[in-house]
Amino acid sequence: MTSNSSPTNSYPIKTVVVLVQENRSFDHMLGWMRSLNPKINGVTGSESNPISTSNPNSKRVQFSDRSIYVDPDPGHSIQDIYEQIFGEPWSEASAAKKLPPMMEGFAQNATRQEKPKEATTLTMTEAVMNGFKPDLVPVYKELVKEFAICDNWFASVPASTQPNRLYVHSATSHGLTSNDPYKLIGGLPQKTIFDSLDENGFTFGIYYQQPPSTLFYRNLRQLKYIDNFHEFGLTFKNHCEEGKLPNYVVIEQRFFDLFSIPANDDHPSHDVGEGQKLVKEVYEALRDSPQWNEMLFVITYDEHGGFYDHMPTPVDGVPSPDDIVGPEPFKFKFDRLGVRVPTIFISPWVEPGKVLHEPCGPFPTSQYEHSSIPATVKKIFNLPNFLTKRDAWAGTFESLLTLTRPRTDCPEKLPDPIKLRETAAKERAKLSEFQEELVLLAATLNGDHRKSIYPDKLVENMCVSEAVIYVEDAFNTFLNECEKAKKNGADGSEIVDCANSCSTQSNSKNLFHKLLSCVTCDR
Repeated sequence: MTSNSSPTNSYPIKTVVVLVQENRSFDHMLGWMRSLNPKINGVTGSESNPISTSNPNSKRVQFSDRSIYVDPDPGHSIQDIYEQIFGEPWSEASAAKKLPPMMEGFAQNATRQEKPKEATTLTMTEAVMNGFKPDLVPVYKELVKEFAICDNWFASVPASTQPNRLYVHSATSHGLTSNDPYKLIGGLPQKTIFDSLDENGFTFGIYYQQPPSTLFYRNLRQLKYIDNFHEFGLTFKNHCEEGKLPNYVVIEQRFFDLFSIPANDDHPSHDVGEGQKLVKEVYEALRDSPQWNEMLFVITYDEHGGFYDHMPTPVDGVPSPDDIVGPEPFKFKFDRLGVRVPTIFISPWVEPGKVLHEPCGPFPTSQYEHSSIPATVKKIFNLPNFLTKRDAWAGTFESLLTLTRPRTDCPEKLPDPIKLRETAAKERAKLSEFQEELVLLAATLNGDHRKSIYPDKLVENMCVSEAVIYVEDAFNTFLNECEKAKKNGADGSEIVDCANSCSTQSNSKNLFHKLLSCVTCDR
């Protein structure tokens, strides 16, 4: 598990750590950091959106700084995002107009989805048009001051969570613009940065807190990679202390919100304070590691989650990664990016207070987006090939590593986060789209995808607390069957099919847990 380095690697970085948080725009999370550093292309308070883009006399909603605990989950489907960017609902006729990205449709889209307001929360429209004061996200405030921020980083796809998460490690979503439960069954087939690293003698590790979403990639289900998955609480700090972190580290957070163990992924309605705790925990473990002077830690967000951002999204010169066209009715060609999202770079090789703006190539239209991560990893580790046309085009950020020697003044501790939610976790809540996808992923791992309950009946009445039990049971079933296959001498390239080999039963004393275990094993 010890890190490897290429003999031709001219960069001081031997370990890249990646954390992808959920569903927040740049202006929403970091826009008000401009008050601390005027170099940041954030907000001034003059930004606004009309309630109706078709009415020139429409009331306008000013962007403000009243975000605290955000309960409404704004629209962030491909059609919602189209309206937010271009100011009118999607239609074939509208798409044919090739409208400019005016970023004027956020309030209008939110108003259409408005729900009854709770006493302690903002309305949907208010939530969309507000951001956090820097003091409410003190961990980010300190990191922005001490390290580097990119104010020109966009989601790879103007769509929801999963397509964008797929770009982070593979520079394509293989045609996905939303959830497709049947493509999940075999796993997404594209080559990933994990494969490239492994083929060239480098190491990777995925540190998960709940069953990992990276198993959406088919290749990561292979037996040879199962030992690359590590339970975060049991292993991460130990690997940091012992100097055993691999070359490429992915932190997978908690996506399900429970009373005892709150979600820390920043997805509404989860408490951003819990996400701040996670970032603090990861940073301080990395800072204490003997590998610190060879690290680069990247924090970004998968997509903007429907929250306002004033920066026009790039619509010209964006290459399709693999010429796959998305499904009907949108038939998206993957030729424009999503909304801008927060991205922070942390390393002792980075100057404090640095702001990364537009990239200088490799093409005139190149931008920073999620494919910039595999593109930069390729450069740092001198990997031979790009994954797709998208990471070949994306800007890379190794230019941040400007210092001739590592800093010795990096803070050892970060400020304590602020609890922003006064109410308890909503364990009985319906699942979000991404949570449903994680349940369906679990069903493809334990074999339930072959049953009549897959996909709709499996998730239609499931709540958050039930989903946690189900996905953890399913993942443990999969891991157990993988271990059996390895002991029986199965080839490392094989992927276990639990529908044919399931024989593991849970030891949980919870009745619902036991019932799910029986369903899982088809008994």
